[in-house]
Amino acid sequence: MSKNAKIAAGGVAAGIVLLVWLPWWAALLIVLGVPAAAYLALDPSQRRRLRRVSRKELGR
Repeated sequence: MSKNAKIAAGGVAAGIVLLVWLPWWAALLIVLGVPAAAYLALDPSQRRRLRRVSRKELGR
């Protein structure tokens, strides 16, 4: 499995576990909010680099 596939699988597993313990809207906020908060915590130069790398991989 690639690194991205492992991350995606972990996110799905975490989402399912959260749905069992929390209402669906709270689990959705956590699953979407954590990656958004991590992205916003990056420096502007790191964000540019991340966008550039993502675009290159999409062009493959």
